[in-house]
Amino acid sequence: MPQVVDFETVSTAGLESSPFPEALAGLRANEARYYKNKYGHDFAVVPASEATDTIDWVNRILADERDIVISGRPIEATSFEVDGTRMAYVFYESGLSINVMYGLAEGTKRAVGFKLSEGMEVPEELASRFKFARQKSKLAGTIRGSFFVIKGEY
Repeated sequence: MPQVVDFETVSTAGLESSPFPEALAGLRANEARYYKNKYGHDFAVVPASEATDTIDWVNRILADERDIVISGRPIEATSFEVDGTRMAYVFYESGLSINVMYGLAEGTKRAVGFKLSEGMEVPEELASRFKFARQKSKLAGTIRGSFFVIKGEY
């Protein structure tokens, strides 16, 4: 059963195994607020065990595009379509969030984004490959993020 993320009352439900449950909950709520305000979409997540297709799709893109294998354990994920774009999010126990933005029409934007919860170290598999910019969030504190453009078809 999908859990709609409440960005007004931030909850750590489902994220308790993370060493940064509050920061990761804030990061998740930040994404939920964005989709609700921009698209009227309710951002809902499921446990990773119920989202293997989504996690496999994200892992395939990471491996094929940049030979990246994430060592962390996924704990939640979601996949949805909004405004002609397929979105997928995977939230990891480590505090990492990976999202895939995949425009369905030819020539539209396609990218993978990485966001780090406040307090977590940059994962080893990303540290030497990406520079992370900082942004402030009322819900998540300081978020560090990076991305790359997807070149292949998925």
